Amino acid sequence: MKYTEKVMDHFLHPRNMGELDHPTASGQVGNPVCGDIMKIDLDIEDGIIKDVKFKTFGCGTAIATSSISTEMIKGKTVDEALELTNKSVADALDGLPPVKMHCSVLAEQAIKVALKKYFEERGELTPEREAKFAILDEEDEASCPSAYTYVNSDKEHKEEK
Repeated sequence: MKYTEKVMDHFLHPRNMGELDHPTASGQVGNPVCGDIMKIDLDIEDGIIKDVKFKTFGCGTAIATSSISTEMIKGKTVDEALELTNKSVADALDGLPPVKMHCSVLAEQAIKVALKKYFEERGELTPEREAKFAILDEEDEASCPSAYTYVNSDKEHKEEK
């Protein structure tokens, strides 16, 4: 399988890896088919993502998609981050092999789980924003059936598909 230079760079030199001590919101997703698990921590101030960290257990592509997705949302508003898609993650890495597209789906899902929790906790989950979370309900060949977890510092809710 051939990987782009960007995929290899983000795999070998991941950016924003780790955990935040006191995240504003966190999202964790897992893929029971391939075993990948991604956790994203967000530090949000005044609606802007000031810092973001990830921890990923998975293949090199899962690590690369986690890394690039954190770079794509850091410094953005929460609504700008909500526009992130698995396609934009794959494009930012100059493409992914078709059998690895599910890794970009997990990166999008992890970020959106964290953002959904953020909006819910603040009573800011509008119908327009709710529509942006459709990927959390999708099951297809690219995303594989997944379980996702809402996580924050004082409670955890697990929802399985």
